[in-house]
Parts: sequence; structure tokens; C-alpha cells
Amino acid sequence: MHINYLRCKPMKTVTATFPPLESVTRPAVDTAAAAYYLNRKQQTLRGWACLENGPLRPIRISGRLAWPTQKIRELLGVAPA
Repeated sequence: MHINYLRCKPMKTVTATFPPLESVTRPAVDTAAAAYYLNRKQQTLRGWACLENGPLRPIRISGRLAWPTQKIRELLGVAPA
């Protein structure tokens, strides 16, 4: 049986929506949110965490990365609401 892969429908991409950084009240955000606010790919932030050479240092919570909201605001020059 021959399957024509050219007729397959493309996969849908899921895009997350994040609130404006000024309105975030959590002390830290996950890697996806931090990458969105910093306009970088998530893998770039993971590289910063691994090599410890980026402008931000994440907090490690149970093996996961959490990026301090206040440090992101300072880096971008955004005041909290």
C-alpha cells in the first residue's frame, strides 16, 4: 500500500498567549514565558542556564527552570503595574 505523504495536512502549531509583563504578579515565570518576553527561543534560555553565561540566572525548582520576573523587568526596562 502506497501512502502519499504530500497530501498530508500540516500539523497545527499551538501558540501560547502571555499577559503583558507589566501585569505579571508571579515572582518567577517558566521558560516559555521568559523566552516570549525576552524575544528569544526557549533553547537559548536553557543554554544560558546550562552554561551560566546569560544575562539572567534562573532559579531551579525541582529540576525545572524558573526565571525571576523582576530580573526580566530590569533587563527590559519595564516597570511593574
